[in-house]
Amino acid sequence: MRPRGSEAAIALAVVLECAVLALLSPHFFTTENLLNVSLQASITAIIAVGMTFVILTGGIDLSVGSVVAVAGIATTSALQSGRSYAASLAAGIGVGVLSGAAAGALVSVLRIAPFIVTLALMTVWRGLAFVTTEGRPVWSLPAGFASLGGARLAGVPLPSILMLLVFAAAHVALRHTRWGRHLYAVGGNPEAARLAGIRVRRVIASAYVLCGALAAAGGILLASRMNSGQPNAGLMLELDVIAAVVVLGTFLGTMLIAILRNGLNLLNVNSYIQQVVVGAVILMAVLLDHLRGR
Repeated sequence: MRPRGSEAAIALAVVLECAVLALLSPHFFTTENLLNVSLQASITAIIAVGMTFVILTGGIDLSVGSVVAVAGIATTSALQSGRSYAASLAAGIGVGVLSGAAAGALVSVLRIAPFIVTLALMTVWRGLAFVTTEGRPVWSLPAGFASLGGARLAGVPLPSILMLLVFAAAHVALRHTRWGRHLYAVGGNPEAARLAGIRVRRVIASAYVLCGALAAAGGILLASRMNSGQPNAGLMLELDVIAAVVVLGTFLGTMLIAILRNGLNLLNVNSYIQQVVVGAVILMAVLLDHLRGR
């Protein structure tokens, strides 16, 4: 959990960012565009919640971007072969749970460094995504699948609503449950947590499983929005997720990045230049937070 001073600084940065973009583009503060910002942020934000659980234990998961691709392919391939929606969605979520369980076991039981474990899984899942599809998208899906990522309830995109529900559930879990307190304890001092009777291995494994499941959920939503399973989906997404959680704070960080990307699109900024700008803003945020801390 970040200090309140950091959260206030990030919130101020979001407000200033919105003010500048509103001056530069008359379309920024329209209702439709703000809903579009929430839609763009939703997938990254959902995955960032899972990453938050892992980082609270002192770990990291670099495989989430690749899990996004494989989960989307598993779901769309199942739908393409005639499986029911329930079975197809279960297949996609199952991929994430499997990845999280593997990472959790290797990190908690064998005590291999999380960076190495998840880097290896990132490569494995991305390779499987291309091997199973032969590098081609999975098309010809049922018409209703696209509505999962494109439907609206009372005018609000469904993924945005799911994002808010996930954040609400995470807040309750971290603030008001024994499991949440155990996450903080394990991340603060694993040995002290063990001596206090906390099952450290189980807590760490559960964090990775939830992270994998939420990454898979994000992958399914992304596949629905594209109405296809793409082997290159989620490429480098783990960087946005980690930056949002570690550097900026999960919710505000996700919104800061999403608003910035949206504003750059409205201003017709070249996509390559956008990467430079986003990276520079994150670096500036780190520098300002460091100076504030000093």
